[in-house]
Amino acid sequence: MPKIVDAEARRQEVVQAVFRIIASDGLERASLREVADEAGLAVGSVRHYFASSDELLAFSFGAVIDRIAGRLEAALSGVEAEPPGSKEQHAAVLNLLGQFLPLDEELAVDACVWMAFRHAARIKPVLAAEAERSHRAVAAVVGRLIMLLSPGEAEAHQTLVAEAERLLATLDGLCMHALLQPEWMTAEMCSDVLAAHLRSLEALPAAH
Repeated sequence: MPKIVDAEARRQEVVQAVFRIIASDGLERASLREVADEAGLAVGSVRHYFASSDELLAFSFGAVIDRIAGRLEAALSGVEAEPPGSKEQHAAVLNLLGQFLPLDEELAVDACVWMAFRHAARIKPVLAAEAERSHRAVAAVVGRLIMLLSPGEAEAHQTLVAEAERLLATLDGLCMHALLQPEWMTAEMCSDVLAAHLRSLEALPAAH
């Protein structure tokens, strides 16, 4: 009797192969043939689930976005559950911000893959829709976080937007630095920089 293959499980196996290739050798190597080899499958088996490399890459980009966004939303719920200004909330915020950075092996792979796709989207139209979704998902979480840390009235909107952009730029820069210079920008140093940035956010005056 032929073995029944779980289609979703097989897609996830293929996506994990894409992630491993990108993390080790870059997105340019993630062709159908290379991915099939990495996953231990025939090219025809991969084509059964993904008709082209573009389809596979777009699906994989969406998968890493979903993983990161899911962690961010869960971490944000943790921030919202703690008393404002408490040590517990401070720790929850640091945990949330750490989800953006390569602080352990799983986060490092996701950060590397996410960054690679975001850069590729600049010249690959097939990735544009997922790149926009990625930006909106992350910006929404960061915006909500800034509002939690510095609650204000409508007239403070411009300041809050600027602080959200400042935090996004800090996270992007830290992530890129940690991926490119891991010997210098260690997980400990990333955490120290995040803590310093968080102190500056918590010092923001509330608008009235």
